[in-house]
Amino acid sequence: MSSDWFIPAVRSAYPAFLAIPTRWMDNDVYGHVNNVTYYSYFDTVVNEHLVREGGLDIARAPAIGVVVETACRFHKPITFPDVVDAGMRVVAIGRSSVRYEIGLFRQGDDDAAAAGRFVHVWVDREVRRPVRVPERIRAALEPLRVP
Repeated sequence: MSSDWFIPAVRSAYPAFLAIPTRWMDNDVYGHVNNVTYYSYFDTVVNEHLVREGGLDIARAPAIGVVVETACRFHKPITFPDVVDAGMRVVAIGRSSVRYEIGLFRQGDDDAAAAGRFVHVWVDREVRRPVRVPERIRAALEPLRVP
């Protein structure tokens, strides 16, 4: 496994958090949140921040973030009725792309149940070609940037 795939699994590594309650339907037949649902939590924490802090108008913005990569490492289960504290940090902002790292923590835990990455490429809504990360989005992400 390459060293660039290390994503911190401790709460203190993340500057921003969103509490996401699990739902009954998130559990699978094995009694824990199904793996695909973790990706939904990633999407939720990132886009909630972009809407709330970056002013993203998901219905009408001329530029949109398209997910081009996701990955996740699972450390321990999350179940219903847990509340997930989704921690987010930004590790790279390029001309048209942003790479986020996300830690999913059961409330009260300092070690992550899962940690992953999520990459957006910003594209023109109509022609789907890469564009610069919008300035307001960039400004909302800069405070979450880590070295």
